[in-house]
Amino acid sequence: MTRAVFYTATTLNGFLADDHDSLDWLFAAPGGEGGDDDFQQFLAGMGVLVQGSSTYRWVLEHEDLVAHPEKWPGYYGDRPTWVFTSREQPVVPGVDIRFASGDVREAWPEIRAAAGDRDVWIVGGGDLAGQFADAGLLDEIRVSVAPATLRSGKPLMPRDLGADRLKLTAVRKAGAFAELTYTLKGARE
Repeated sequence: MTRAVFYTATTLNGFLADDHDSLDWLFAAPGGEGGDDDFQQFLAGMGVLVQGSSTYRWVLEHEDLVAHPEKWPGYYGDRPTWVFTSREQPVVPGVDIRFASGDVREAWPEIRAAAGDRDVWIVGGGDLAGQFADAGLLDEIRVSVAPATLRSGKPLMPRDLGADRLKLTAVRKAGAFAELTYTLKGARE
């Protein structure tokens, strides 16, 4: 069964990005650039990526991907990527990017089919992951807690998910980060 996994990094006080959607705080943390063996193993199991428009725009602009599309595989490989957005977005030339809007349930059958026998990585942001949780489609939250705090920013998961829905299944030290993995009870069977 194809699973939907929200795998992200957060500050110690629960922010994914600053108020301007920047991830600079993450890349300033030791090991924040990712790429360790565990992440590579995780990525190998992903058949599709799903992003919100703010995440997509930040990576696009931060790496100047429209001008340098050859950098995209270094981030995500050749996996199809869905970007949920309510506005027109630039396209990275030669990359399989599909734009969607509205209810995530409507796009799920096509996303699941494209993933084949692999899983779906909900890259970010928190509200998009929350929409998958609301729809009963989010199976796992895997969060790396960084040695950083922000005064304000974009919250990890702007939803109420209590202990009745979350089950801690793994804890791992990854350099300066603490990685927590939760499964969601009540996700589709």
